[in-house]
Amino acid sequence: MLARPGRAHNIEQHGLRIRGLSEFSQAVEVISDPSRFKGAGTLIVATKTHATMSALEPLRHSDIDIAFSMQNGLMKNDQLISVLGRDRVLGSLADASGELLASGEVLFTRNGCLYLGELDGSGGTRAGHTAATIHQAGVHASAVADILSLEWSKFTSWAGLMVLSVTTRANSWKYLVEPDAARVLVRLVREVVALAAARGIALSDRSTLPVASLGMGTEDEAITLLHELGERMRVNAPEHRMSTLQDLLAGRALEVEETLGYAVQQARAIALPMPLLDAFYHLISGIDAIQHRAR
Repeated sequence: MLARPGRAHNIEQHGLRIRGLSEFSQAVEVISDPSRFKGAGTLIVATKTHATMSALEPLRHSDIDIAFSMQNGLMKNDQLISVLGRDRVLGSLADASGELLASGEVLFTRNGCLYLGELDGSGGTRAGHTAATIHQAGVHASAVADILSLEWSKFTSWAGLMVLSVTTRANSWKYLVEPDAARVLVRLVREVVALAAARGIALSDRSTLPVASLGMGTEDEAITLLHELGERMRVNAPEHRMSTLQDLLAGRALEVEETLGYAVQQARAIALPMPLLDAFYHLISGIDAIQHRAR
């Protein structure tokens, strides 16, 4: 693992420790100086989005066969391509959840599926081999041909959930079952659905939220879908919190510009109105700035 000095020291001392859906502790080689990194068969990027380019730039001349990013948002592939070239980058989305605890342990809370695929939509063997290896290790993974559709579907879910998590500071199921919060979430999702449609991207229900279905029918019908999902989460994942909420409560910087900001920029470029997302983008940017000024 290539990690920041504090995290690297913890792993060196105690190993990589996972609890929750999986329970194990494993010693792994870890480095904090990027100059010591010579290469890898597969590079997996898992930094917060605002740290991406500073993390990638020292790896520009490393010997890397393939790379993919498990980050939120839609900028991640472009950033990887800018450093490593398109031929080495796979599309990816992680429909899973975890939380880094103060002890250095990772709490593994949701094992959905890690999807991998070629950016050009071709089958290929690279994504299949990598997904099979990860799946055998216990993290559900699958290779798909429609990775761009799934990445956009995940972002459409994430954008709405991110906004609600920051503004309510509640566990996820709570704002899914609350009628007014769910209505705002539906309206946010539908704005991003319109952006995807304008980009020629067909969305899928294979995401955290059934975004394709949420974009159809009446608003009340979409709210009912969220209520049903929230009730399932109340039973199956009552402690689930968005990673953004974890960051906010821990005083860490929020992923704003590379996620909500990127979507707002894309919409402006094609003169597509997204008033609700634009307003929340500025609000959450302000919350992030105020929190760090207070420090």
